[in-house]
Amino acid sequence: MKIAIYGTGGVGGYFGGRLAHAGADVHLIARGGHLEALQQDGLHVESVDGDFHADLPATNDPSEIGSCDIVLFTVKSFDTEAAARELHPLIDDHTAVISLQNGVDNEAKIATEIGREHVMGGVAYIFSTIAEPGVIEHTGGPTSFTFGELDGERSERAEEFLKLCERADGMDAELSESIQTELWEKAAFICAHAGMTATARLPLGDIRDQQESWEMYRRIIEEVCRVGRATGIELPEGTVGEWMEFADDLEGDSYSSLHYDMTHGKPMELEALHGTIVREGRENNVTVPMTEAVYAILKPWSERNNQTKD
Repeated sequence: MKIAIYGTGGVGGYFGGRLAHAGADVHLIARGGHLEALQQDGLHVESVDGDFHADLPATNDPSEIGSCDIVLFTVKSFDTEAAARELHPLIDDHTAVISLQNGVDNEAKIATEIGREHVMGGVAYIFSTIAEPGVIEHTGGPTSFTFGELDGERSERAEEFLKLCERADGMDAELSESIQTELWEKAAFICAHAGMTATARLPLGDIRDQQESWEMYRRIIEEVCRVGRATGIELPEGTVGEWMEFADDLEGDSYSSLHYDMTHGKPMELEALHGTIVREGRENNVTVPMTEAVYAILKPWSERNNQTKD
């Protein structure tokens, strides 16, 4: 199976490396110093589950790769539309582009460019980032992702990719028949975890220790769930409790990629996360005061950091 990793960062680099070790023909797409390091020394993954290395072809030009069976689309959400315009050389009649991004509207943006029939939704759960050019650091998390056709069908291409994933060590994959629900469920957690660690500029343990802050964390999850249901998504009633239990078990020193990007002067995914919830809330007459507060506090940081974007 030929697979392109469009955006070889913490998510794409880790899963791409694991799939290559399982026998897939994996091609990496990256840019800048990270690309140069991948071309010279290969992909290095420093993982709590065991370090590994993979010598894989890497480029910044999709036309050098050609059509693929699967494209794991793992760019930051603010690059979705620009990157989607570059997908065409990777696509043939049966190609599936699986978005493993934060947010609930990336799939629609990709579909606008290449057609809905080529797009699958996906959610990834892993704590990993680019430690230095050519090196992915995996610090924890379930190392799993869920994917599925947007219409819920268990297609042949989805089943074949699942079989490949099941042969890969160090990762778990699940094929979902309700991927839209999965996207909103993840958004509920990410908005709370990313929003609170970024606005407090402190790790999760400090937030849990303060009743008021921990309650705000819960209320953000509740708000996202209400907005999702207002848009027609069938979110399970136990979603809030399950995420609070999950967060209660996380390591106290856990931060988020949103916090990392904010504190390192990098462009932030604020619009794809809290901005989307605020806008969808207004359109569907759902009040989201906690999410609005996070959005207002982080907006100046997002605008400042976005000015430094290449």
